[in-house]
Amino acid sequence: MNTQLTQPQESKRDFLKIVLGGGLVAWAGTVLYPIFAYLKPPIQPEVEVSSVKAGKLADIQKDSGTIIKFGSKPVILVRSAKDELRAFDATCTHLDCTVQYSKEKGMIWCACHNGTYDLTGRNVGGPPPRPLEEYRVITQGEEVLISKKS
Repeated sequence: MNTQLTQPQESKRDFLKIVLGGGLVAWAGTVLYPIFAYLKPPIQPEVEVSSVKAGKLADIQKDSGTIIKFGSKPVILVRSAKDELRAFDATCTHLDCTVQYSKEKGMIWCACHNGTYDLTGRNVGGPPPRPLEEYRVITQGEEVLISKKS
């Protein structure tokens, strides 16, 4: 007779454990999910940029190079000693380092592995395998604009 009385009691206890455990798991999910959803930033597509303003022509010195943001990419704007304006992708084609203008060499230079590019963007020394991508430079009055070549 003892076994019959304890069996219904145990089944009620098991049922209560399952219901309360499930409720606890559901409560934890409703609290933790919004926290994790808030901490994970949403994926946003990259903004497509077709042209940017580089500044006033008078502010760009001769025989110099300036890094300009073109969307999320760096672009180098070079004004040569002969007063020519040219723009290139400022990411080295070797290991994605940012290139700079070397006034002493009169070239575009990558400091990572001593790669050099001439002022037409061609790779002329060091390990870079390809030339730099060239951009179009437009002057409208005193304003300098850089855009992608079509």
